[in-house]
Amino acid sequence: MLSIRKIGVIGRTYRNLNRYRQILGVLIKYGFGDLIETLNIEQYIEIGLQMISKKRRERVEKSSRAERVRMAFEELGPTYIKLGQILSTRPDLVQIDFIQELSKLQDEVPPFPFEDARRIVESELGAPLINIFETFEEKPLASASIGQVHQARYLDGEDVAIKVQRPGIQQLIDIDLEIMLHLATLAENHIEELSFHQPVKIVEEFAKTLERELDYTIEATNMERVSREFLQDPTVYIPKVYRETTTSRVLTTELIKGIKVSKLDLLDEEDYDRKLITFRGSHVCLSQIFDHGFFHADPHPGNIFVLPDNVICLLDFGMVGTIDRNTRENFVELVDSIVRKDEARAASCLLKITSWDEEPNMRSFEKDVAEFIGQHLYKPLKEIELGKLLQHLLELAARHRLRIYPDIFLMMKALSTVESVACSLDPDFDMLEHAEPFIKKIKLQRFSPDRLESDVLSLTSQLFTFFKDFPKDLLEISRLIRHRKLSFSHELQGLDQMLSTHDQISNRISFSIIIAALIIGSALIVISKTPPLFYGISLIGIIGFLAAAIMGIWLLVAILKKGRL
Repeated sequence: MLSIRKIGVIGRTYRNLNRYRQILGVLIKYGFGDLIETLNIEQYIEIGLQMISKKRRERVEKSSRAERVRMAFEELGPTYIKLGQILSTRPDLVQIDFIQELSKLQDEVPPFPFEDARRIVESELGAPLINIFETFEEKPLASASIGQVHQARYLDGEDVAIKVQRPGIQQLIDIDLEIMLHLATLAENHIEELSFHQPVKIVEEFAKTLERELDYTIEATNMERVSREFLQDPTVYIPKVYRETTTSRVLTTELIKGIKVSKLDLLDEEDYDRKLITFRGSHVCLSQIFDHGFFHADPHPGNIFVLPDNVICLLDFGMVGTIDRNTRENFVELVDSIVRKDEARAASCLLKITSWDEEPNMRSFEKDVAEFIGQHLYKPLKEIELGKLLQHLLELAARHRLRIYPDIFLMMKALSTVESVACSLDPDFDMLEHAEPFIKKIKLQRFSPDRLESDVLSLTSQLFTFFKDFPKDLLEISRLIRHRKLSFSHELQGLDQMLSTHDQISNRISFSIIIAALIIGSALIVISKTPPLFYGISLIGIIGFLAAAIMGIWLLVAILKKGRL
């Protein structure tokens, strides 16, 4: 199990220190030296930044900041690639341009040696390969940052695909997470703009996500769950999981010998029906989201295969999404209000699927929603691109400082990806038209007898609980008041800044009065020629004038530093 902890200094082992230097070097290489200086990292590590080779400080001036972040993550390896991929699904944490760029992160790396794969499999399964498999291919079918897949055959002749976790990946991720948490702690303490997003909490959530992805038994459970959902649907196929040879580091599934949905030439050569594949593939995605609320969150072309008879097969369930009934209904209501061009209801629905610190100006918000609807909906349905529509919806929310919930965005991203794949197969495909039956079904379910009965029973139960507990709660409040244990607190927003400004004004006025008093007093002393005298002038008066001059200059400098007189 992964574990991270807050640390005052980086671990003293050479390995941690060497990795820390590597991370700092990559950040400087891609133009983030200013960030390192802001975090004051030199005081936390024994090595100064000057020990990082200057040759690595190449600036990528032509690239945007988002592009440089993506390139840095790619160079930093598996942990940061996974962080980027997860951040690309979190519009509540990062800006739109970063989301678009981080979505490009590729999870493909060179394979690790077969001997390492053999050692891990034999250790996890507790037996030599020859005791379990008739054959075990040395060359992997695919390789990614977390693991790689090998083809094998059981002793009974059944072909399987075995995903093996990369050797040492857990240790590398532990080190990276420790360093990442340290940097997040510094960022939260030193960079006000980032502290709002709670970077420490982000790293802690990321550690939990990685922990789930490193446990292959969770992926196996996801596959079995989706398989049960489509058990009665012969047009969908999910590979079988072999639990007896599956552990947290080894996943054994049925070997799929289909055609990737992106191989259009092969599909045509084998006389597959592209329109039918498109229909079935989009149906699978929409059914997962709107019927089951549990969906494949990364349906890119490499994870979708086509089997004989145009059967759709989904692979790689490491990233899945869940969406509850209320959220599905809120999203459907939003889509329905947009299609019906009801700006006020669309604005209200958008607020239901977002979070915010301050409610937006509704007049301005509704105006932008109306412009959004006009931009997309006043044209034939076939010309509406769901991907662009969802992207502009995200930009609209960001403009008004609204954060779309991660599960909603993950769903939107999955729909957009499926639409892109579908359009490559069938350019005439209309995602919105295909989604219409699902949207109608969700709307009608609200008024079904079973649903109404369930809602009434739920409301009755809540009311009963309220009326049963309310007298006791009232008596408890009364008791607290009698014993003077009940107190109320209130906070006036912006008062601290006003008091600070008031104190500053008062101090300057007091300072000015003291300076004026010194000048007047010194002048009286000089006129009265109070001894001791210096060239006929009172020395005490001279000292008073000098003190007034120093204080006056000090006050003037303080005012000029603030940029105003």
